[in-house]
Amino acid sequence: MARRSGTADLPLHGGKAPRWLFQRMERLAPAVVEAIVLEHGPGEVLARLSDPWWFQAFGCVLGFDWHSSGVTTTVCGALKAGLAGRETDTGIRVAGGKGKTSRKTPAELLEIGGRLGLDADRLVYNSRMSAKVDSAAVQDGFGIYHHSFFVTVDGEWAVVQQGMRPGDRSARRYHWLGRHVEDL
Repeated sequence: MARRSGTADLPLHGGKAPRWLFQRMERLAPAVVEAIVLEHGPGEVLARLSDPWWFQAFGCVLGFDWHSSGVTTTVCGALKAGLAGRETDTGIRVAGGKGKTSRKTPAELLEIGGRLGLDADRLVYNSRMSAKVDSAAVQDGFGIYHHSFFVTVDGEWAVVQQGMRPGDRSARRYHWLGRHVEDL
């Protein structure tokens, strides 16, 4: 059974986070992740990222305190950039992103799976199916434009993705935690 962890509805805003803010988020995000990993392990980071309330609060802690669709793309981008090169310390890899970057997710997961000795094809399948459920199966009118896939060295995974509905300028963030998914 496919069961996502939750959703969050947000106003859709264009633009980018100020560069100075994003640079600070890139430095702070991995520090918070490392603290959680030290106390609870990498699986707990994924569990927290898959909680819509915790994710939103995490964005505020990092300095992105707007109630906006931008929190999703900015936090995931800061995590991907900030955790790059720190995978050994955190046990977490990040694939995907916003727009065209999201289409690179399968190739990134094949590389990550190969490097970690994980079933890369299964990671790609989980990525594709979670996106398909939220884009096609649910049919809620939100087109997916952001897809981030988080995976631990043990093969645990989480997805944070977001769709937009330009007609009413709204966005919906979808959260998945692999341990809650029996079958996609």
